[in-house]
Amino acid sequence: MLAVCLTIPPHAKVRAEKTAPNVVKNRAYYESRGDILWEVPTDKKVVALTFDDGPDATRTALILDLLKQYDAKATFFVLGKKVERYPDLVLREMREGHEIANHTYSHSMNKSKSIPFMMEEIRKTQNIILEVTGQRPRLYRPPGGIYNETLVRESRKEGLLTVMWSWHQDTRDWARPGTYKIVNKVLGNIRNGDIILFHDHVIGSMQTVEALKIIIPALKEQGYKFVTVSDLIQYDERYKSVEHLHPVRRN
Repeated sequence: MLAVCLTIPPHAKVRAEKTAPNVVKNRAYYESRGDILWEVPTDKKVVALTFDDGPDATRTALILDLLKQYDAKATFFVLGKKVERYPDLVLREMREGHEIANHTYSHSMNKSKSIPFMMEEIRKTQNIILEVTGQRPRLYRPPGGIYNETLVRESRKEGLLTVMWSWHQDTRDWARPGTYKIVNKVLGNIRNGDIILFHDHVIGSMQTVEALKIIIPALKEQGYKFVTVSDLIQYDERYKSVEHLHPVRRN
């Protein structure tokens, strides 16, 4: 991992690049430009639950049941190939008021992949989601949190804002750490404006689902409201003038 000014967890690899004296393109740089979102500074008790790598035939439906039970909204960063396989689940996500966002077509994390390859993955997924839902996503999350300046710039040209997650809210549920480790990670670090990272597709594990059964009611009891990432952004002055953050419906 390359050294940058801020500590970066292993799951969120960032390429820091120096292009001019005293200019390091790290988190602070991208946040100041409004190019990448990690979390939203706010005094309101709002948080965004996000789910990567789905939809999943079993777990996504169970998560949707829980969200519906507690009147919670979430953002699903979906894979294009999974949308093709489970379009009904994506339609359910949309119908129930959740946000559909782009997580590429095949979740390639090979850093040797070219920008044209990655952009084709992004564009293909945009088109698949549009075909299924009638909406074109406005948010993108790079697989593994791996990005560079060119990818951020090119995805922005496609009308996509790059969205990461709060560093203190990386549950690492993909590694199956145990239900209560996931619960403690979230509840022990919760802050207003957090973007919390979960996965609705983890092979052979129901830990995320079981953890959510504890996390959601506990946070609700504390007065937190669960909103989509695009709704969370509305609490951030940096993005007040960004017009492309709302889905565009197909005529």
